[in-house]
Amino acid sequence: MQYKPFIIVVSVVMALILLAGSFSAGFITGHTLNSPSVGLLLNSNLIPGLRLQDPVPALQTQSGTPQNLKELFKPFWQAWDVATTKYVKQPVDQTALMRGAIKGMLDSLGDEHTSYLDPEMFKMANAQLQGAQYTGIGAWVDATRKYLTIVSPMPGSPAEKAGLKTNDQIIAIDGQDMTGVAGEVAHQKVLGPEGSVVTLTILRQGMVPFDVKVTRAAIVAPSVESKMLDNNIAYVHLFTFGSSTDKELRDALTKLLLQKPAGLVLDLRNNPGGYLNTAIDVASEFIGKGPIVYQQYGNGTKDSLEAKPGGVALNIPLVVLINQGSASASEIVAGAIQDLGRGKLVGMTSYGKGSVQTFETLADNQGAIRVTSAYWLTPNGRQINKIGLTPDTVVQLTDQDRTAGQDPQLAKAVEILMQK
Repeated sequence: MQYKPFIIVVSVVMALILLAGSFSAGFITGHTLNSPSVGLLLNSNLIPGLRLQDPVPALQTQSGTPQNLKELFKPFWQAWDVATTKYVKQPVDQTALMRGAIKGMLDSLGDEHTSYLDPEMFKMANAQLQGAQYTGIGAWVDATRKYLTIVSPMPGSPAEKAGLKTNDQIIAIDGQDMTGVAGEVAHQKVLGPEGSVVTLTILRQGMVPFDVKVTRAAIVAPSVESKMLDNNIAYVHLFTFGSSTDKELRDALTKLLLQKPAGLVLDLRNNPGGYLNTAIDVASEFIGKGPIVYQQYGNGTKDSLEAKPGGVALNIPLVVLINQGSASASEIVAGAIQDLGRGKLVGMTSYGKGSVQTFETLADNQGAIRVTSAYWLTPNGRQINKIGLTPDTVVQLTDQDRTAGQDPQLAKAVEILMQK
């Protein structure tokens, strides 16, 4: 049997970077089938060094014999014939009908993270995790909610400069109401050339809707930032879990550890996630052994993804910063560090994305589908989906703090490390 390429992902959401020429169709925390005929989500040469993992266990199908399916699909083909022969506007675009049928089939499952990506969406998926340059507003968003919703703006991006915040809902674009418009469609309306302006109508909790004008610009998605803080505390900020993040993190940690810091702050705030392999690699820099995450499948089986040997920051006192924009891969790393007692979490409850999606490419370059195939659990077996991780120490960061240039969450993390 010939297998179609697919990749299994722990998607933060349908997290998209808003770009004029390309965008991310998902923050991919994923792995591929260990089969010579199986490729990566886009193309194997786009993700060098991605480690192959075991496939998702096969689930038994119901009524899957050719004869049963033939009987089952009689109404479908009857409807197809009527639509293609009797619809008033002829000729009917049969490709559009086929894609619509796939979309409707997946929508009927009632899962917000199961969906169809048409060829254009699939082609541009996940590009920002490769560190390429894009043109857009520079925001990670959730396309699975009622309205396109900001997960987090990128540091220094037009979105951040325009004042967009986590959980802002985009209810209109250039004056066009987005009610009932699919998130994937809405985000495409935000795309446009560099230097052009898009007007977003924002619904923010506790406020009446208001307009924000954002000038699109060329953007390079950041990955890692590091520095030494006062009191001899090292600081590393991860923005995504991309294909080069672990190497960048290891380089940063190596340089910081040469300065013999008293402790380390790992900042995962507003990090919407990334590749699962990268999440395991990142966690393994701090955790020497044990499970990082479990994947629980619909047939009751469960896989354990273990820490890899050779981490460079296994013993330094550690505090992890999280907030409502920390999702998916960020929650995998933070959850493992918390459950295994490696460090403390400080900040606000995380996003709460704990399901796994399988991306499978479709024949004839017709895009891909993503289907929720498992839940992931923390080492202690916690299911955080739609719940999130609760910090050991809850600290808010208000607008007043930001205006004053203060960061009480970081200050608390440093305080905890100094006490150690």
